[in-house]
Amino acid sequence: MDQNCAYCMKGELVEKFGYEICELPSSTVYLFKEQSHPGRCIVASRHHVSELIELSEEEQQAFLKDVVRTAQAIHDAFHPDKVNYGMYGDTGHHLHMHLVPKYKDEYEWGGVFLMDPDRKKITDKDELEETASKLRRLLTV
Repeated sequence: MDQNCAYCMKGELVEKFGYEICELPSSTVYLFKEQSHPGRCIVASRHHVSELIELSEEEQQAFLKDVVRTAQAIHDAFHPDKVNYGMYGDTGHHLHMHLVPKYKDEYEWGGVFLMDPDRKKITDKDELEETASKLRRLLTV
């Protein structure tokens, strides 16, 4: 655990950009507060590592299983035409993946998604919970 890591410490650090949906076997799933892509989430590993290769094979499989489970929930709840997956972490060294639903003929379709386009940031807790609960119901079955 890293005391300066938003994903390790949760609370105020991660709340700047994410809203916790639920915990899965190997990760925590967050709704990304910037919702230009309705249903955009982050799946953050429970392990403070920078790279997939730093996990055991079993831990890699468990993390990817959580990613797939989250992607299925996004498809079921929001019906995107495609989900884009992004793993960067050049400056934040905690393994996480952005799952970005894309919709034909809508924002950024056919291109790379921006990390934080700052077009539709949800700050209202009730609105965040309404969106998160759609996914939570599917993820915690």
